[in-house]
Amino acid sequence: MPKIKTCRAAAKRFKKTGSGKYKFRKSHASHILTKKSTKRKRSLRQDQMVDASNMKEVRRLLPNG
Repeated sequence: MPKIKTCRAAAKRFKKTGSGKYKFRKSHASHILTKKSTKRKRSLRQDQMVDASNMKEVRRLLPNG
């Protein structure tokens, strides 16, 4: 049986935490920042955790952790 390959695009976007959850960076924080409010830009700096409803899909993309 062949090895299961990791989706490299997902591996670059998600990191596994010690408790087994996955964290990711929020989008829309890289350019055209002048029209975005300070509050919105500040919230975009924070890492986000993958929701329970999407966890199954992320695990499928990252079979090796």
